[in-house]
Amino acid sequence: MGIREKPTRMDQVQSWRADFPVEYLYTTGVAGERFAKTLRERGMLAATRCQRCGVTYLPPRIYCQRCFADLSESWVEVPLQGVIHTYTVVPVRATGEPSQSLEVIAYIRIDGTEGGILGRVAVSPEAVYIGMAVEGVLAPPAERRGAVTDIRYFKPILS
Repeated sequence: MGIREKPTRMDQVQSWRADFPVEYLYTTGVAGERFAKTLRERGMLAATRCQRCGVTYLPPRIYCQRCFADLSESWVEVPLQGVIHTYTVVPVRATGEPSQSLEVIAYIRIDGTEGGILGRVAVSPEAVYIGMAVEGVLAPPAERRGAVTDIRYFKPILS
């Protein structure tokens, strides 16, 4: 049976179980690399802004999704502040192991951008709410690796 033919009976389907080793190298691209470098070196979030549409993209993009303008030279830095757009409470660590306490993970809409970032929020599950203003707390400069995990957590902004 050829690849384009549709099987009509189960005895026509073939399968096998085996390990299939796959090697890959994930690259973040030009925009992701600049984002990581800015976070590591300056403690800010790198975004791109379309002068034509007025949209500030986070995560950054190298072209505007609305008008296809080139954004490769339209970088801006935005602070680690925003509001909780949605959140969940998880009883396990990222490794899958049970945690001693519940952890709040949120999607935070970053101020002044059309996007956001996922992160831990250092509040109790009872205290978190959608619309809560938060700011990011970074790892010390010597410990930053240029990854989103350089943002240790977000904490509420007290007004």
